[in-house]
Amino acid sequence: MSWRKLALASTAALLLTTSVAPALAQPRAAAHAQKPAPWPGLPPGAVEEYMALRDGTRLAANVFKPAGKGSWPVVLSRTPYLKDGRLDRERDPKGAENRKRLVEQAKRYTDAGYVFVLQDVRGKGRSQGFYAAFENDIEDGYDAVEWAATQPWSNGQVGMTGGSALGITANSAAMAAPPHLKAAYVVVAPADRLSYSYPGGVLKEKDSIGWLRGQGTSEEVLNRVRTRALDDVSWNRVAMTTNRKYIQIPIYNVGGWYDIFNGGTVDNFEYLQNHGAPGARGNQKLLMGPFGHGGLTGDLAYPGSDRLSLGGDQEIRWFDHWLKGVDNGIMDEPPVQYFMMASARKGAYSPKNRMLTSANWPPAHREVRYYATGDSGLTTRAPSAADNKVSYKFDPANPVATFGGANLTFERGPDDQRQVGQRQDYLRFTTPPLDKDVAISGPVSVELYAATDGSDTDFVAKLVDVYPDGYEALVLDAPIRTRYRNGRLPADVKLMTPGAPERLVIDLWPTALTFEKGHRIALHISSSNAPRFEVNPNTGEPPGPAKLKPRVATNTIYMDASHPTALVLPVVYPLDVK
Repeated sequence: MSWRKLALASTAALLLTTSVAPALAQPRAAAHAQKPAPWPGLPPGAVEEYMALRDGTRLAANVFKPAGKGSWPVVLSRTPYLKDGRLDRERDPKGAENRKRLVEQAKRYTDAGYVFVLQDVRGKGRSQGFYAAFENDIEDGYDAVEWAATQPWSNGQVGMTGGSALGITANSAAMAAPPHLKAAYVVVAPADRLSYSYPGGVLKEKDSIGWLRGQGTSEEVLNRVRTRALDDVSWNRVAMTTNRKYIQIPIYNVGGWYDIFNGGTVDNFEYLQNHGAPGARGNQKLLMGPFGHGGLTGDLAYPGSDRLSLGGDQEIRWFDHWLKGVDNGIMDEPPVQYFMMASARKGAYSPKNRMLTSANWPPAHREVRYYATGDSGLTTRAPSAADNKVSYKFDPANPVATFGGANLTFERGPDDQRQVGQRQDYLRFTTPPLDKDVAISGPVSVELYAATDGSDTDFVAKLVDVYPDGYEALVLDAPIRTRYRNGRLPADVKLMTPGAPERLVIDLWPTALTFEKGHRIALHISSSNAPRFEVNPNTGEPPGPAKLKPRVATNTIYMDASHPTALVLPVVYPLDVK
């Protein structure tokens, strides 16, 4: 079982607990002052060791060492998922499968000449303290690195590794700039948890509220979660966007085009590579593949293109260079490797699916606007009509259903949007079949000119690759809540004037895709996508439990010369798109 499968069930809760930590943090009885006896499930080859944090709290870690005597460089992971793993009492009641997985993970590092340390974070597993997700991991990460550097089995060279929550703890430690932390390998981690928990100001319903409710979280706490869409200090105290300027190390960033943290992986690389502190700037790597936070669903597949297959031995090469000083050429290679997706129907995999490299992200491209038209078309010709618009009724009681996307706890990936069906509140704007390939690499957005007959509503945009047989493969999707069109600070919030069109910019995140000849490029617009996103009741109430009865809204999309709704694509070729 991979780290991704272990992380899948818990990431949603972890993303939200920072803002509601006092309510969600579960007190643990203080551990006995003496080191607990190792439990029978300790993985073979592991030695359990304890360290004391600056406040006296003791953290437990499993330490795996290479054969023989000596001191070695250290690879450290800090986990909220329990260093000894979780027992599946039905499938693996004695923990044999789990222990085997942990030993195999550790062996990869010890065979390469590294001590591997897997530590329970504060308040988890066999560590003392109280658990509040990521609230303490900057300071605790600093202390853990410096502890690992000074142990008899360590030569003082420490790297950190991990994915998802373990990637967040690695980034947190890097923000503290511990002197002995020399490099990190971070897989699928966000830049800003506010943006990824509430994209466009809209709460991710099933991946957050639904999961938390299933774990027995009280409705009182869930109601507090629903109010957290605004930007405030509680989000930013431990955010990468606020604190990554302090990072001084090389980081190898790995992400997936359908991952829940797609944008964060790319954003962290872009900042650190181009604007980071000395030690970080110019020393970053980025690898993006066609995978999600778990296996993809739908009828498309990218065989041999998961994280491990694409990454290969990059992690060990990375640590060999930065922790051992091995001149293995990794820093002579292009900083960016990314997977250019293309037609990928199962059994009909296009050879245009391939890995590419770039000197930076995004690759050189030209912004091309594809304008929505009144006859449901999509064209690169700007509109000239003085009046062109289309309206629909958005009923919160009958939202558009979710099919695929960058989800955590349910179906994810390029699912067929034909499953949405024909609905008056779901607009499809489509190009004619392409007469040549159109390849994009970089950030995608939608400039939407829209109005509503109330004071607040949502709009949802999707980028879709329409296959010759009609399959509507979802590429990217994102919402915006109109009250947050100017930003997420309290002073930015502004309700809509009924009937007045406003410019709304929807960030769809980056991707790399070739729309092949014969395919069509499509922009889909609606006002809901449930259960992926919370449904707006259209009442204009502030975030939180609804007090007013939801209302049916009349929402209007404008497509005229003064209000040119457009899909903005980063076209790499052909450069003569007109």
